[in-house]
Amino acid sequence: MVAIFAFVAGLAFGVGLILAGMANPAKVLGFLDIAGRWDPSLLFVMGGAIAVGLVAFAIARRRTASALGLPMQLPTSRTIDARLVGGSLLFGIGWGLAGFCPGPALVALGAGYGKAAVFVAAMVAGMAAVDFIERNRQRGRSMTPGASGA
Repeated sequence: MVAIFAFVAGLAFGVGLILAGMANPAKVLGFLDIAGRWDPSLLFVMGGAIAVGLVAFAIARRRTASALGLPMQLPTSRTIDARLVGGSLLFGIGWGLAGFCPGPALVALGAGYGKAAVFVAAMVAGMAAVDFIERNRQRGRSMTPGASGA
């Protein structure tokens, strides 16, 4: 049952991205080109997403279980650190260069866009690199004399 709802939610999200133009890199790059031929139409998409997200998170914070009976797992950290800022910068640079962010890139990949395949490959490589670095950092911490292992 959970898989069916996940599939339907993902399908609705993908269709929404296509209808909103978020899977079209030219549309996204037009939005980001504030010094040139700026296309502000994606502001409505983002505004709508923020409004829905605010309502959804307000409801979710009051619940202990999802509609499917699964435990609610909301982020609790409010820390702004170098990793968050660095990741945000990398996200923004990638979005500005390619016109894709992860969700729309997967939708565009499914639609057969070659540029999306390159972006998704680079995204997966980046995720693997971060995983590798984090594992080595954790391993290094646990091998340090007197380390607590955390």
